[in-house]
Amino acid sequence: MAKVLILSDSHGLTDELDKIKARHDVDYRIHCGDSELDLDEPPMAGFYTVMGNCDFDSRYPEEQMLSINGLTFFIVHGHLHQVKANLMHVSYRAEELGAQIICFGHTHLAGAVQQGDQLLINPGSIRLPRMRKEKTYAIMEWESKASISVEFFTADGKVIDDLQYEAKL
Repeated sequence: MAKVLILSDSHGLTDELDKIKARHDVDYRIHCGDSELDLDEPPMAGFYTVMGNCDFDSRYPEEQMLSINGLTFFIVHGHLHQVKANLMHVSYRAEELGAQIICFGHTHLAGAVQQGDQLLINPGSIRLPRMRKEKTYAIMEWESKASISVEFFTADGKVIDDLQYEAKL
């Protein structure tokens, strides 16, 4: 079984990042950009992360790939893939790279959706959510490609039932 914490758009928050990291025992942590923190600041320790449109530390990569337990993750912020317009560009790029899981932010809209053999996850924002009042992040968990769950939480660690998602790739 593998467990991955996914968050995005923390926009300068530090204590909240530390609390969320301490709250969950996971195998990997992903930050989809717009932390507005330097790469080597302590709250960013342990995250696979990417450059967002509000990040200034040029050491962040624009894209990141990660293979975990038979699944390949494509991690981006999304501003360079026009995710506010549609998910086609980010989906095509992930397909080019052979990724099944796409983690992105930028829109501040929490949700997960399966499109063909890809699972797209936007954890929302733990600072400035849009279209919901809850500040959100996600945890993806799976034993096999046939049983993937994505659970969304408030920044305080409460499960958000209406955002839960199950996928089979």
